[in-house]
Amino acid sequence: MSETFGKGCHLHLIDGSAFIFRAYHALPPLTRKSDGLPIGAVSGFCNMLQRYVEGNAGGDVTHVAVIFDKGSHTFRNDLYDQYKANRDAMPEDLRPQIPLTRDATRAFNIACHEIEGYEADDIIATLAVQARALGGNCTIISSDKDLMQLVGEGVEMFDAMKNNRIGVAGVEEKFGVGPNRVVDVQALAGDSVDNVPGAPGIGIKTAALLINEYGDLETLLERAEEIKQPKRRQSLIENKEQILLSKKLVQLDENTPLDFTIDDLEVRDPEPDVLMGFLAEMEFRTLTKRIAEALKVEAPVIADAPAPGSDVDAPDQVAFADAKYDCVTNAEALKTWIGRIYQRGFVAIDTETTGLDDMRADLVGISLCVDAGHACYIPLTHKEGEASDLFGSDKLVDGQMDLEEALTLLRPMMADPSIVKIGQNMKYDAKIFARYDAPIHPIDDTMLMSYALHAGLHNHGMDGLSERYLGHTPISIKTLLGTGKSAITFDRVPVDDAVRYAAEDADITLRLWHAFKPKLHVNKVTRVYETLERPLVPVLAQMERHGIKVDRDVLSRMSNAFAQKMAGLEAEIQELAGQSFNVGSPKQLGEILFDKLELPGGKKGKTGAYATGADVLEDLATEHELPGRVLDWRQLSKLKSTYTDALQDHINPDTGRVHTSYVQSGASTGRMASSDPNLQNIPIRSEEGRRIREAFVAEEGKTLIALDYSQIELRILAHMADIPALKQAFHDGLDIHAMTASEMFNVPLEEMTPDVRRQAKAINFGVIYGISGFGLARNLRIPRAEAQGFIDRYFERFPGIKTYMDDTIAFAKEHEFVQTLFGRKIHTPEMNAKGPRAGFAKRAAINAPIQGTAADVIRRAMIRMPDAIADLPCKMLLQVHDELLFEVEEGAQEQVISAVRNIMENAADPVVKLDVPLIVDAGEGPNWAQAH
Repeated sequence: MSETFGKGCHLHLIDGSAFIFRAYHALPPLTRKSDGLPIGAVSGFCNMLQRYVEGNAGGDVTHVAVIFDKGSHTFRNDLYDQYKANRDAMPEDLRPQIPLTRDATRAFNIACHEIEGYEADDIIATLAVQARALGGNCTIISSDKDLMQLVGEGVEMFDAMKNNRIGVAGVEEKFGVGPNRVVDVQALAGDSVDNVPGAPGIGIKTAALLINEYGDLETLLERAEEIKQPKRRQSLIENKEQILLSKKLVQLDENTPLDFTIDDLEVRDPEPDVLMGFLAEMEFRTLTKRIAEALKVEAPVIADAPAPGSDVDAPDQVAFADAKYDCVTNAEALKTWIGRIYQRGFVAIDTETTGLDDMRADLVGISLCVDAGHACYIPLTHKEGEASDLFGSDKLVDGQMDLEEALTLLRPMMADPSIVKIGQNMKYDAKIFARYDAPIHPIDDTMLMSYALHAGLHNHGMDGLSERYLGHTPISIKTLLGTGKSAITFDRVPVDDAVRYAAEDADITLRLWHAFKPKLHVNKVTRVYETLERPLVPVLAQMERHGIKVDRDVLSRMSNAFAQKMAGLEAEIQELAGQSFNVGSPKQLGEILFDKLELPGGKKGKTGAYATGADVLEDLATEHELPGRVLDWRQLSKLKSTYTDALQDHINPDTGRVHTSYVQSGASTGRMASSDPNLQNIPIRSEEGRRIREAFVAEEGKTLIALDYSQIELRILAHMADIPALKQAFHDGLDIHAMTASEMFNVPLEEMTPDVRRQAKAINFGVIYGISGFGLARNLRIPRAEAQGFIDRYFERFPGIKTYMDDTIAFAKEHEFVQTLFGRKIHTPEMNAKGPRAGFAKRAAINAPIQGTAADVIRRAMIRMPDAIADLPCKMLLQVHDELLFEVEEGAQEQVISAVRNIMENAADPVVKLDVPLIVDAGEGPNWAQAH
């Protein structure tokens, strides 16, 4: 029996896990400056605890505890191994913060508990029941629906985020039944979040109706035959054991064995020294000051620490709040800044422009920074008129530098090889300066440094990097420009506002440079950055400026042809359906497929509509003609909207060409992406997709040449997995797919059929991506067992591949990254996750070294290409996966092909000596389709 808890006592139980995840998702990433430890969730958690303490000061709370989950395996996993199996893995930057939240709770002098094998909800249930039995009251601070089964006499819930108390009426509103029947409803409805199966086809509302009618779950199941609705009756009868299992999974254990008593949870005031020490250790300056004031004690001094990985010679970091940002408005002031740049030998530089299209945007201003906390902005073309005035005057604001005067002073420094120019996404700024005859060299790019260091962990935009590595949230551009139709361009932003925004950008960039530059060496990715990333920037910038000519008339004709073919397919689809309906409506399509045609496998989502994604339709295509026709219609629709229609809007009116923008840091493997427009994803497997390339044409008197690596990823796999048969086949120049089919299926090459070769090709390329039997079955439209048999025989014939896969997965699990042959690190933070995400992570880890090495090879070729073709009458226009496209003067084709092929086939040398030759296929023609 309790000695202190009884009538008049009030116990608060805080759901610690809910606090942690709300804190994590509510706040931007934050790291401790001294060592880079992620602390964003800890900061939010501490703020929530402090608000709780302040809100309950002087209240009736006598006992309190924060209850946590301990690990992910509980007795429920022993009952059902798929329990919570579909939950995403814990974010990698949250994992080290979990124990710190326990430390934070203890620092606030609040009891915190967790028990192996039980969920926090079970501990809360046990304590709540004990409090009720002892005559006291209990408030559960959580919004978790699973805890609503505890609500009743003496027990309520409180949603702290919504400031909402939840009693019996609130539970009835949520579940349609009282707290004592919540478990029955949950057992029927199941839970997709926790992967509780329930009764298929029965949701919360139906479950509540059934329980209210029959009284309880057991009675309902005993009398299931009486239910009139066939689908409900069938679901209950066929899934009885599953439903009873579900009840065990959702029923909270009110007799959890506790290693403490309710008396141990008495409210205690925090001990100032302990709490201040913890907050100071976390480097929470603002929170430390606020709590010190509340406790009436002196706040400890928290010294500014250098950013993680900073060079020991880097200057002391100035707090952003104390930064000094100058407005440079005359030549003398600019000359002073240029003098500082020459003294330091580097400068962070950034441009502000009227838009994001670097082929047409106008320069508005330039920002510079050589010392963290001291930057400047040079306004050049800001115009008069209120910021909200879309139609302001074209008259320039007084007090700005003349554009040409400023550039004249800056050009020598920008071209000086002794001064490093630092930027974030420097390719954009380089293209802007190039249009103003101000070439910039050499450059360092913090976005690409982050990419070399952190590929696979997070994106590499400046705002995110600042929050994550500097603990600072930058000024949002939206606060200056607005959004939607009322948005303005930067030249309409008042100069004072522009100074704060633009100078801060340069300041942040310099601080990131100090943080990242030394870490390249520490993390052994200096060669990746210096040989694969940095030198590629000017190559891509030049390619983008070249652009490629696109024939608008060809696109228009294709668009019309696609529209006509789509109309024909619509008529055919509606005839197969036996009625008219909107083919583009997933909801209507789902009703046709699963209600009218009664095809198997229909699954409804949260909206009540059937799923009709491509994977669903591909599976159904073997059952009925209609799904296949819809897939054809969708492909044409996408081609029309994404390419034949949209490409016309991307034609630059000044050049008549399309100028795509390449993104080096888009994919973790090193593969480049392109945008505005995206030319990487033009489909080439279908005839219609290949026809899109007919619109990309050469200028008069010139031709297009395409050079494409032949099966480069299979060649790299043969090298990395050390497969003698494949390596020899590549050396002998054999048809690799026919050879694989012959090896696997014991079919002589001279008797090879196209179908057998097609199956081998699908396996060859599927293996690279860690394809499953299910995936191969879908690709080949064959039974899953047959597809799995193909894969099994493949691994038996080429055991080196399985060994490579197992070794790669083991390495990734241990180190949480994989590497290309050139040293590029691709982080795999979810390798040790559980559930579906684990399978995806493994497949990605298997493929990443192969695809990444191929990406590195073509990058090396591109970097060498300007020197190789400098004296030839040609331009490099596009890069698409393993292919390079050139525009060449008529008559020079053979000379260019020879030079380019030599570079591409020897691109791996001398860093990597492949055991197989790299072969490059070449083609030429008046348009891209014919050249390819």
